[in-house]
Amino acid sequence: MNDRGSMPVGAPSGATARLAGDPAGLAEAARLLRAGRLVAFPTETVYGLGADATNPAAVTGIFDAKERPRFNPLISHLPDATAARREGALDRVAERLAEAFWPGPLTLVVPATPGTRVCDLARAGLPSLALRVPASPLAHEFLAEVGRPVAAPSANRSGRVSPTRPEHVLADLDGRIAALLDGGATPVGVESTVVACLGGRPRLLRPGGITREALAEVLGQEVWSAEADDSARPIGPGLLASHYAPRARVRLDARSIEAGDAALLFGPDSPGGLPKAAASFNLSERGDLAEAAAALFSGLRRLDASGAAVIAVTPIPTTGLGEAINDRLRRAAAPR
Repeated sequence: MNDRGSMPVGAPSGATARLAGDPAGLAEAARLLRAGRLVAFPTETVYGLGADATNPAAVTGIFDAKERPRFNPLISHLPDATAARREGALDRVAERLAEAFWPGPLTLVVPATPGTRVCDLARAGLPSLALRVPASPLAHEFLAEVGRPVAAPSANRSGRVSPTRPEHVLADLDGRIAALLDGGATPVGVESTVVACLGGRPRLLRPGGITREALAEVLGQEVWSAEADDSARPIGPGLLASHYAPRARVRLDARSIEAGDAALLFGPDSPGGLPKAAASFNLSERGDLAEAAAALFSGLRRLDASGAAVIAVTPIPTTGLGEAINDRLRRAAAPR
């Protein structure tokens, strides 16, 4: 197989190698990635599908494995802010956000530096690029071992539900990628917040693990929102209107459950018709938004596996992390 291909070194034919998060596993994962292969790895948000961001052939492998449109830019992951500054030009606003939230679930879209190593394909041909310094200790060790920017969207088929456990990655990508670096379940559960700092006021491109309120507190100003983008060249990741989609149709703000629906619940109250549901999953019986965010993609996957044609979602507050949860659910429910 070629270097971008899905056949892992030292793994059974057609399978993806599952590597432990120990020094030997880290060294092998980094070796494979530097050789142009695809390696899934955990961050604190979801699992990412990593490729050498400096290698266009390796980045092409991401699009092939995910069946992802090539116009959609990728996030480049770095081990620390110093490494990120070599690739992107952080203005005063971006520096304040980086100081407050890196390492952590924040992606900054900034102008590319003249000497950036992130290839044109990973940037979708744009003069900007998306940078993140994850907080996961295992991700930090992996990125430091690789020693170059790692392009990594979520490790799932394009448009499908994002993976928060190793099993989710393998369900979508087994045999399509070289290796999976196993770090167990991810604690945040929704992707990073994406903020564009491209001159003028910062724009919130995608809500995520850092809330809008937290951004405003650091900056001392409100952060504008960017709407979902189905244009030819979105400027950041996660902007397609239809995204994070299970196979079942998603019905939002359900006040009652129809017979045969799968029910995605939040809080202690039970909606009408729940006994007739094909399956149910409560994101947080105590109404905790952080707990709900961590469980969101696992819950969608579990209900989708029930075979129900519809997943009915009961109302979820829109404050704090609820904004990110509702954003993902709206995109899951969008026409495909």
